[in-house]
Amino acid sequence: MRNNRNRLYPLEIALLLALAVTLLWGVWSLQRQDRLEQKTIRLHVIANSDGEADQALKLQVRDRVLALAEQLLTDAADREQAIARLAQALPDLESAAAEEIAAQGYDYAVTARLERTEFPRKTYGDFALPAGEYTALRVKIGAGEGRNWWCVVFPPLCTTAASDRADAAIAAGWEQDDVDLVTGADAGYVLKFRSVELWETLRRWLGK
Repeated sequence: MRNNRNRLYPLEIALLLALAVTLLWGVWSLQRQDRLEQKTIRLHVIANSDGEADQALKLQVRDRVLALAEQLLTDAADREQAIARLAQALPDLESAAAEEIAAQGYDYAVTARLERTEFPRKTYGDFALPAGEYTALRVKIGAGEGRNWWCVVFPPLCTTAASDRADAAIAAGWEQDDVDLVTGADAGYVLKFRSVELWETLRRWLGK
């Protein structure tokens, strides 16, 4: 009698192929997430509270910090240079935020730091970034217990006109398929976007 112990049946072959495709897709998704994280600096402004006045103050502080950060990063060649400039200018960024708070009649303390921070998926009008851990310029106002404001300070996607965002992103080191992914121009955008997020979530759950 023939020994079939080592024989692979069609169903087993199909399962192995499906597993291989899944793993390859996972590797692709994680590499894409890493590539976005390694080329992006987020801005994270945290209000003192959810009160109407504190939320309005958050936006005024955001505008002040964004304006200064934009000046600092105008000709930054890549994320590393952008991080170095922001790190050196943290006292100035903090002072600018404090001046705006005082000008609006408040005496809240404020801190400005560069930190690795977990972000949920966030949509900014005509583009979105997948959930993940990003380097962020975090500005905390007072108790920091209010709703947050997120955006992207490098590349300057939040202060650049929609028609110029792709050029700004590519100038900062993004590739065209990165731009296509976050703007939804990529074929299969929804599936790819969710895949990036799901695999990143799994990686965090398992522990990097």
